[in-house]
Amino acid sequence: MPTTVLLIRHGQTEWNRVERFRGRYDLPLNDTGLQQAQKTAQLVAACWNISALYASPLQRAVQTAQAIADACHVPVQTAPGLVDIDYGQWQGLSPEEAAAKWPDLITAWRYRPQEVHIPGGETLGVVRRRAFNTLKNLCHRHLDQHIALVSHTVVNRLLLMSVLNINTQLFWHLHQEPCAVNIIQYSEKGFSLVSMNDTCHLRE
Repeated sequence: MPTTVLLIRHGQTEWNRVERFRGRYDLPLNDTGLQQAQKTAQLVAACWNISALYASPLQRAVQTAQAIADACHVPVQTAPGLVDIDYGQWQGLSPEEAAAKWPDLITAWRYRPQEVHIPGGETLGVVRRRAFNTLKNLCHRHLDQHIALVSHTVVNRLLLMSVLNINTQLFWHLHQEPCAVNIIQYSEKGFSLVSMNDTCHLRE
């Protein structure tokens, strides 16, 4: 039996809706995000018997995970390795505001994201290593079980890239919508991706 990992992005926040660099800013879900979390919880409860549920310690991830926890009758455990990227001095800014202050860096972020060290923040490489180490450790802890992880678009993209063993420069080639569900399996052969960015459960 492989270990099955449901990798889930948190629901919508106001800074998703208007597009600002969120990072470590502790935003709650908005009304749409709360509805998305409930629909995701219904999906997880109906389709999987999860043994454990982990979330980034940020509020938007914990709120999403709590909806799943209530539906599946498992507690939410926080995993610091799943926390969002540290956007440093970009945090709270719109892409346009950041581009006005750091035009060259924002251009690099769009076209060569693997090279960018965000002022006062992290690189994608640092986030990728700590998130993938967290994924591996949790899989080893829950061999042959079903587990759910709730995290962020940056972290999820980097985890999927690690699973697929593809270069970080392709960061923008993967999408993660609010409350998207990805299915990863882990066995003695390593990781495999079963499905990605599934949001069918959110449709009316």
